[in-house]
Amino acid sequence: MAKTTMITGIRVFLALPLAFALTACGEPGIDASRTGPFAPGVDRRANGVDGVEVGHRLIAAGEFELAIKSFNRAALDRGGFDAEILSGLGTANLGLGRLNQAEKLLRRATTEYDPVPSDLNNLGVVLMEQGKTAEAVQIFRRAFALDDGESTLIRDNLRLALAKSENSVSVAPNENQYKLVRRGSSDFLIRTAS
Repeated sequence: MAKTTMITGIRVFLALPLAFALTACGEPGIDASRTGPFAPGVDRRANGVDGVEVGHRLIAAGEFELAIKSFNRAALDRGGFDAEILSGLGTANLGLGRLNQAEKLLRRATTEYDPVPSDLNNLGVVLMEQGKTAEAVQIFRRAFALDDGESTLIRDNLRLALAKSENSVSVAPNENQYKLVRRGSSDFLIRTAS
């Protein structure tokens, strides 16, 4: 009996460090002393993230419908549409395959406001998607000239458009890859349906 008690004591002695180690690995409990068991509230004094920036992030994530909502919200916050919002809406509509809406919005962004190379490039992409190659070449040339030839994306799009306009047989329609340029640090790639 003493031997059984001793074995049980050893088991308890060995199990205690293991039990302490396992409880240390578990998830921490809710610290009700500072914040309580509820989620933190909304800081109404803090500035919200700009809707245009959120829209661009959503486009990069492929969430075009949400991006349209974000750009529309940004238009309400800013008191109307500006070139950046129109361009974002056009890009989101292009991502959804709504080419006519994308063309209208991007044309507004490039005619009602001073044209920006990225907006002209994106309009050229829409025109290429619609098969309006000759007009797209002119738009890409304007974008390339405004950008002083610095953007490789615009240059690549111009090359594709020129190749397609010179000899439409040499460029297969489903192998084209046009690149959308974002105002800011990112760029977007639009591939034709294959």
